[in-house]
Amino acid sequence: MPLSIQKLANRLTFRQLQVFKAVYDLKSYSRAGELLGLTQPAVSSQVRHLEQALGTPMFDYVGRQLYCTAAGEEMAACVRSVFRELADVQNRLAALEGRVAGDLRLVAVSTAQYVVPYLLRSFLQLNPQVHVSVAVVNRAVALQRLNDNSDDLVIMGMVPPERPLASLPFLDNELIPVVPAGHPLLELESVSPQVFLDSQLLVREQGSGSRLALEVFCQQQRLKMEPGIELGSNDAVKHAVLAGLGVAVVPKLSVLSELALGSLRVVDIVGFPLRRSWCVVYPQARHPTPAMQAFIDYIQQNIGQFERLFRRLSAHGV
Repeated sequence: MPLSIQKLANRLTFRQLQVFKAVYDLKSYSRAGELLGLTQPAVSSQVRHLEQALGTPMFDYVGRQLYCTAAGEEMAACVRSVFRELADVQNRLAALEGRVAGDLRLVAVSTAQYVVPYLLRSFLQLNPQVHVSVAVVNRAVALQRLNDNSDDLVIMGMVPPERPLASLPFLDNELIPVVPAGHPLLELESVSPQVFLDSQLLVREQGSGSRLALEVFCQQQRLKMEPGIELGSNDAVKHAVLAGLGVAVVPKLSVLSELALGSLRVVDIVGFPLRRSWCVVYPQARHPTPAMQAFIDYIQQNIGQFERLFRRLSAHGV
């Protein structure tokens, strides 16, 4: 190790890095102190010693607002890497002892949010030392987060084939055409796909998986699709249909209660339901952590069980 780096390493402490990260994340000395159980002067002292060791300020005040300097941003990237490596070491040590531990950061596209709780229930019983966080986002954000490699696993459908991604399909996602109870389409002996699409079609925003699946179906069948209202979530689409604003193609698992109550009805249309697969996805270049690998193995070993479970859930909604 070069002498200058060795001197710097001797002057830095883990506590200084911990305090710096808290201040950086919270943009506040006082909130960082509350998080770490320190007084504000103690937080200021730790940051000051870090700045003296590095020879440059990490933060500046503009008025009453705390901002990170360019040097501070570089330090933040370094500190994130240090903490990530420490977490990986902790996880690997746990794996050597036959335990799976650590963080598991999942991202679920909004359609998959109805599935994830059922996937996690038994997994967490088997691996109680794994801490799981789940972010629910739309498809466009999920793809961006895959590009950034900012999470461990993404649960989504319609995995882009042109990207270097590893994927494990594990469950069908049925997309069904629904209308509110009493809708005129329910009185027809047969409904063509085009008639349904022309009945004030409600859709998700551009880039969502369910909309993309419907667009692909329309292209394959040479159908004309002219959306009436765009909405930002599956729940928003469902409630718009219930309110009589139009018809929609929605994930079946998102409307099971409404189907059971009869407030929403499925229209019998040739070509439906549309069937896509939910998949567990991550970049091919990513080396799975023990928690990631445990979750992937758990999904792969229980595909049949998930299929039976969701068939039973779906049966209650028809």
